[in-house]
Amino acid sequence: MFNIRSFVTALLVAGSLAAGGFLLATTTGTAAMPSLAPIPDGDAISSHAPYLTGQCGMCHDSGQPDGKSPGKVPDDVGALCATCHFDMDQEIKGSSVVHAPAMMSCTACHNPHNSPAPSLLVVEPKNLCLGCHGEIQQTISEAAVQHDAVIDEVACLNCHNPHASDIQHLLTKLPFDLCISCHSHDEPGADGRVRTNFATLLEENPYHHGPVEGKDCSACHLTHGSEHHSLLVDAFPERFYAPYERDNYALCFRCHNEENMLDPETTTTTRFRDGSRNLHYVHVNKPDRGRTCRACHEVHASENPHQIRDAVPFGPRNWMLPVNFTKTDTGGSCARTCHQTKSYDYTAE
Repeated sequence: MFNIRSFVTALLVAGSLAAGGFLLATTTGTAAMPSLAPIPDGDAISSHAPYLTGQCGMCHDSGQPDGKSPGKVPDDVGALCATCHFDMDQEIKGSSVVHAPAMMSCTACHNPHNSPAPSLLVVEPKNLCLGCHGEIQQTISEAAVQHDAVIDEVACLNCHNPHASDIQHLLTKLPFDLCISCHSHDEPGADGRVRTNFATLLEENPYHHGPVEGKDCSACHLTHGSEHHSLLVDAFPERFYAPYERDNYALCFRCHNEENMLDPETTTTTRFRDGSRNLHYVHVNKPDRGRTCRACHEVHASENPHQIRDAVPFGPRNWMLPVNFTKTDTGGSCARTCHQTKSYDYTAE
């Protein structure tokens, strides 16, 4: 009798092992279900306790003590595993989001004897996950910038629970809390750059950018890989100066009005103006050395309204150029930084 559960499980395991280079070719050229027999002890870094102690009868109905003929295992492998791993069984049954392999058979991902990968996984975590999630594998492999979390040895397990969760996409925490849990340290990343400690930044700076206030990192960042710096979802200038081209600010214009940068004169699109003279246009809209958003604004949080910066990194040595912005009821001023002290009043005639 055809067993759909066993068939799907076989496909999952075959796909996972293919990603790790373990796919077995058959004479017909199709994937064969790999053996879950034990590997030589010297090749294993994780072993199942019943196998390690020679207690084959914990899982097999009967068999020889030497393991050469261990006997059958029950058809419902998940129920068998649950007799010992009852806490995991309860987690799966009590969660609103369950990983498909966890509902079918533990052996879709785990070798019941021993393994060259941690936690009895049939291959190391990254290749195991990407064996099924091919679209994510393509995103990562084609990305100019890859998220550190997906390329280290723990890989997908940095963010996802492999069995079950009460959060969408099997995340281990709510998305914003998950991001902050990693991006709240001062250690350098894989590329040697020291990342911003966002827990401290957000705590010490009361004015948060809209997406940050809404706890939505994904409004600006991709989670696996991107063609843009900082895993951004679209283009945003990385330096202090940039020629004004709409495509350079594609990320900003997903939310902000492009007319702020296009109209030399306005009385409606922005309050950063002196009378009707549009000061966004004055600063940004230049053919070669336009001041980018980062020249005046923090992109995450600031001590000042509108995320105005106290200082901005300038030049190859990242000298902190003071902005010295002072807000008034009808405008503000910048005191002798990029230029002599200048003030603006959007109510001026």
